[in-house]
Amino acid sequence: MEAERTTGEDEAAVAGVVVDIGADIGALVVYTPEHFNGLEIEVSPADDGPRTHTIVRPRRLPHAVTHAAVFPRLAAGRYTLLGIGTIASSPVTITGGTVTEMNW
Repeated sequence: MEAERTTGEDEAAVAGVVVDIGADIGALVVYTPEHFNGLEIEVSPADDGPRTHTIVRPRRLPHAVTHAAVFPRLAAGRYTLLGIGTIASSPVTITGGTVTEMNW
């Protein structure tokens, strides 16, 4: 899969994210290398349902900036984080009421 790189004026702003989790809804945060900034990445349900995508952005932490893609609302279940370039696809399980975090 060829990833699409996007840019925007808001990248420098390092905007926050609101997640919408509940009983059957979770969220996914994928930490990436800095050079992924602006890349669009996708997850696909394991049952081949509709894919969803988001963009890797800089995220401000109390004492640092990291780069991450945030999927703020995913139905609980098994997903595949689709690979980019030489990085292989990765399975991930989303649990309702939680934020799943992974390094990529």
